[in-house]
Amino acid sequence: MSRAGAASRASTAATATGAGTGRGRRVGAGAGGPSEWAVARNWPVGTRPAVLRGWDPPATPYGPGHRGVDLAAADGAPVRAVAAGRVSFAGRVAGRGVVSVELTGTGEPPLRTTYEPVRATVHKGDRVAAGQVLGTAEAAGSHCTACLHWGLLRGETYLDPLTLLPPWLLNSGPSRLLPVLGVPLPGERPTPEGHPEPGERPVTRHGHAGRAAGDR
Repeated sequence: MSRAGAASRASTAATATGAGTGRGRRVGAGAGGPSEWAVARNWPVGTRPAVLRGWDPPATPYGPGHRGVDLAAADGAPVRAVAAGRVSFAGRVAGRGVVSVELTGTGEPPLRTTYEPVRATVHKGDRVAAGQVLGTAEAAGSHCTACLHWGLLRGETYLDPLTLLPPWLLNSGPSRLLPVLGVPLPGERPTPEGHPEPGERPVTRHGHAGRAAGDR
């Protein structure tokens, strides 16, 4: 990241916390960093979507950058509220469907999440719960293709939406148990010695098949 980008990120965080004004709390410590506002209970689309483009705040308010994250999303995929709140906008902006949700209990002004392009099924003023469907992803959009643009703001300041996600949602996936030598896999018939029957490939602790009789 450039010095200008790093300085902008630090400035954005200071603005969001209300530094020098006595208002607000810390929003986050950068992309994927710890956050006191890790209030999300789910991803906005899918269970662990690919992040196609990350948050890259502009060096100036009107400069180039990326004011959110792009998540892989097929046309028609359900788009869900990441946390409880109130729909502050549901409509079309520049031909794209947009939904904004003000998050409950996140200070004043409240944190606001945005989702686009979305065919909204909610309306302004609706109260929504975490995980509630807001609409479905649209295929067309000038911003990106087959993706959902997810944003986060406090007032007019853009923030990294990934800081809303607690560690258990950011992790790459659930733990996976690997087979252990001498312990039969489901469907295998153990011999009296506790090993798979002859001709079956035993599986090592690292998940690689061992050599059976006659293998070279």
